[in-house]
Amino acid sequence: MQPIIEIQNLTKTYDDGFQALKGVDLSIDKSEIFALLGPNGAGKTTLISIVCGIVNATGGSVTIAGHDIVRDYRKTRSMIGLVPQELTTDAFETVWATVTFSRGLFGKSKDPAHIEKVLRQLSLWDKKDNKIMTLSGGMKRRVLIAKALSHEPQVLFLDEPTAGVDVELRKDMWEVVRGLRDSGVTIILTTHYIEEAEMMADRIGVIRGGEIILVEDKKALMQKLGQKQLRVYLQEKQKSVPEKLVTAHGLELSEDGYSLIYSYDVHGARTGITGLLADLNEAGIRFKDIDTSERSLEDIFVTLVRDVEKS
Repeated sequence: MQPIIEIQNLTKTYDDGFQALKGVDLSIDKSEIFALLGPNGAGKTTLISIVCGIVNATGGSVTIAGHDIVRDYRKTRSMIGLVPQELTTDAFETVWATVTFSRGLFGKSKDPAHIEKVLRQLSLWDKKDNKIMTLSGGMKRRVLIAKALSHEPQVLFLDEPTAGVDVELRKDMWEVVRGLRDSGVTIILTTHYIEEAEMMADRIGVIRGGEIILVEDKKALMQKLGQKQLRVYLQEKQKSVPEKLVTAHGLELSEDGYSLIYSYDVHGARTGITGLLADLNEAGIRFKDIDTSERSLEDIFVTLVRDVEKS
């Protein structure tokens, strides 16, 4: 598939010498949902701000559908919609007025039918005459998405789109984002809710210290790095795990001391569970139940970031 965004050797160094981006290379395909994950200060917002024309890069290049964001800045900015993390809206305007005004900022002719379509898509139609100051936080965030979609962009950046939004509304917004992807819009998502990326993204990128440390298809990432955990529930509380068992099986003791946690590769030739249970019996550790659970994307993310910090 032809990439719609091409980022090559992108760097950003601020006046105080802080290097926010260190030679970032990244390609994003048309009509995909790409989740960019990273801890605070990793460079996510700087990267987005450069692509959207808000911050100037120190070096490197970015193209949108083949158009350079510096040479063809008018063209590329008209192709991009941005939903910022902060709730920045004109509180005294109505929903209809602020979304219509946003369309005009990009030189687009009036199109009430398109504005109505966007508001209905985001469940804002019945709020179109309400002043923004009267809306809930979740509805205000929907207004930000409507403003970003007002000029019919091909690429939509969502910077923490569901921050401060309750769980039910968050799931509604996931459906909205999927619908936008299905209509041909490319979505780039940053989020602290890693389950959001796990639910929605086609591909995952992880940024740390201004560098992209991983870009992978979500399913392939989960399959390649995913592990299962076996939890062994003990009959009696343990204060520690015998060193022999830790060395042989990498066992961890739960905080309450009533269960042991064993991680294993689901794709390995052997799980090692049979040997583990035999060794537990030999060590005189009795258990009453066991269960298994798959490793989540959050577990994988934490491991990736921790490994980079150690290297």
